[in-house]
Amino acid sequence: MFERPHRGEHAILVSMTLTRLAEQASPEEFAELAHSAGVITVAQVTGTRDIPDPHSFVGSGKLKEIEALVAELGAEVVLFNHALTPGQERNLERALQCRVLDRTGVILDIFAQRARSFEGKLQVELAQLTHLSTRLVRGWTHLERQKGGIGLRGPGETQLETDRRLIAQRIKFINKRLEKVNQQRELSRKARRRAQLPVVSLVGYTNAGKSTLFNRLTNGSVFAASQLFATLDATLRRVTLQDKTTLILADTVGFIQQLPHELVAAFRATLEETRQATLLLHIVDASDTERQWRVEQVNQVLADIGAAEVGQIIIYNKIDRLNDCPARCERDSEGKVTKIWLSAVSGAGIDLLYGVLSEQLSHDRVRRRVRVPVSAGDLRARLFAEALVLDEQYADNGDSLLEIQISAQHFTQLVKSDSRLQPIEEN
Repeated sequence: MFERPHRGEHAILVSMTLTRLAEQASPEEFAELAHSAGVITVAQVTGTRDIPDPHSFVGSGKLKEIEALVAELGAEVVLFNHALTPGQERNLERALQCRVLDRTGVILDIFAQRARSFEGKLQVELAQLTHLSTRLVRGWTHLERQKGGIGLRGPGETQLETDRRLIAQRIKFINKRLEKVNQQRELSRKARRRAQLPVVSLVGYTNAGKSTLFNRLTNGSVFAASQLFATLDATLRRVTLQDKTTLILADTVGFIQQLPHELVAAFRATLEETRQATLLLHIVDASDTERQWRVEQVNQVLADIGAAEVGQIIIYNKIDRLNDCPARCERDSEGKVTKIWLSAVSGAGIDLLYGVLSEQLSHDRVRRRVRVPVSAGDLRARLFAEALVLDEQYADNGDSLLEIQISAQHFTQLVKSDSRLQPIEEN
């Protein structure tokens, strides 16, 4: 085997059209993936086959073409826009004498670069180890079981077997750590359910503008960039609407065509925020010519993680990139909002989104009339902070007579916790 270089920034991209497959991975998107991984593309190779070659995926003729390009351009890595078997990767590396990564490997590399939180790093490492465990033979083909003879008798375990055992132990350790993190997340979810706080989760294809919209709605500073998988770590923030409805907004990892199964499994705990959400805001890049196809890809991933039944509203973002496209809402025949056109960058249409969120999440809110003693100024201030005060009058003794709109459960909790709050019975 050859010595792999520590760095591999100059890459050749290979994308084959397989005529017997209905779904083809986009070469343009793969080039963007490669750019996001930090490599410099020196050449792109395309071709057409009925089915992949079991030995090298591309066939002998195309393999010689790639081999010549590697030698001519000094490429350090060849990236395939496809899932390769361990055997195909091994055979390709032997023929090309450089590193070979498939689509899953490229995405895993991007995730490894972008993970920031403790949980995110564990999830990425778990996905990497799961992927690597089936490919160890690539790096250790020179370590066959040791032969007998003086000085050559082995310890009874090859280096390959040792590595597999160590990886299995590490995977077990990471799963235990992630289980603890998941338990903490579940405690937070139970607390939100007890407080009747609805969770609105932002989902969508990668680079659709989820983090930019998240920052716009929360006045936050989550990292947002025009690149694939800018966000890996789920971020939750409390948002209070104008009608005092309080919700939890969740920014999640973006989806992509053929998202690796290792990542879906590793990020299942994070994606649980999406599965258990009250409402999904499906963010779509309105300027993308393939936006409908990307919507279908995201819906497929949502189905894979068990979130297909959660209600969603399509948010067509980036209307600032379109000519004569005003901010607007679209409703179905029953009057329910299905689509909102807006721009997270300019702020156009954000007020429409706030209004729709109030409309969608206020179904359990009730109107109540209450009396607050003149001496309970702190209670009056709390009502103005946590409920929508529709009207205020004053009794002869100075008590405040308030008409408020509030969550039914929250109102019950307030009455039980503070005896100074006196509900006024309607006649």
